[in-house]
Amino acid sequence: MPHTLTVNGQARTIDVEDDTPLLWVLRDVLDLKGTKFGCGIALCGACTVHLDGQPVRSCSTPVSGVAGRKITTIEAIGETQVGKKVQDAWLAVDVAQCGYCQAGQIMSATALLSAIPKPTDADIDAHMSGNLCRCATYTRIRTAIKQAAGLETAKTEG
Repeated sequence: MPHTLTVNGQARTIDVEDDTPLLWVLRDVLDLKGTKFGCGIALCGACTVHLDGQPVRSCSTPVSGVAGRKITTIEAIGETQVGKKVQDAWLAVDVAQCGYCQAGQIMSATALLSAIPKPTDADIDAHMSGNLCRCATYTRIRTAIKQAAGLETAKTEG
């Protein structure tokens, strides 16, 4: 069935079943490989994208529910002011270890800072709790979020 989606500012018409997860449309149909498959049941956050500026798990979001809405992926998040600050902080703090979860982490952190420009530790915990990192870079993730928010300068754990 044809669907017209707005992905990273571009209208794209695709032909997939209504229940096809957005993740597979992004990766397999539109060839946007930055959004990762993690668990497939919306628990790990690796597949996080923005839908009208809000973080959603693309592995459990059917394509039929996104028509007419603005989808932003990791490929375009750096084009926003907040997304650019988050990506710059991620690099300055050297957050990534294996890197697999980082696209989802960055998408969630950008949504957090868009909603709460100067988050507390409790805000960070609440907004990032659905994003898992097997390498346990949580301390560096928190530092990068604070740096992107202008709350501290770049530093990494010892």
